[in-house]
Amino acid sequence: MGWFSPDITTMNDLFVHTLQDIYYAEHQIAKALPDMAAKASDRELKKGFQTHLKQTRGQIKRLDQAFKKLKLKPQGTKCPAIDGIIDETNEIAGEITDKMVLNAALIAAAQAVEHYEITRYGTLTAWAKLLGHADVARLFAANLKEEKATDKKLNTIARTRINKKAMLRKPRKLDKRTQDAILAAQAGIPAI
Repeated sequence: MGWFSPDITTMNDLFVHTLQDIYYAEHQIAKALPDMAAKASDRELKKGFQTHLKQTRGQIKRLDQAFKKLKLKPQGTKCPAIDGIIDETNEIAGEITDKMVLNAALIAAAQAVEHYEITRYGTLTAWAKLLGHADVARLFAANLKEEKATDKKLNTIARTRINKKAMLRKPRKLDKRTQDAILAAQAGIPAI
């Protein structure tokens, strides 16, 4: 069931679908964070990812509570948006060899995730209030507050440390043979 599915006919249907969307997303994020922490070479960034993994687990518990208060079974619905962000993160991280540039890329990817979560929790908080679920709205608001704080921390790490160090990195010089192999690969000529 997608956002524009005929299965969504009421505001409550949309609310439940969005709750299931973020539930799936948080579980995917919990799976991705250990890998991001392992790839980070900056100590503060690595610690930030590890801390956010603990927060994410707590946010999933709050979502479980929300489902319970709404008398619904906790379940997710596939979220192509978060899957795309995580896939892009893995693809880019696999292409970057400089550790400091990789740290900058990891922060950018993590902030894309945070911004997605911020929009979902902001929307869910407003809709829960509108639908008369003030107790559930408080759970979403707690998650929203943590996501905003994480985004702010990532922004500070990027601005004060990582981005400046990444900018100072020089591209490595390629020898003639490597340059020729790259050109040949781009032209579709087999390297010998």
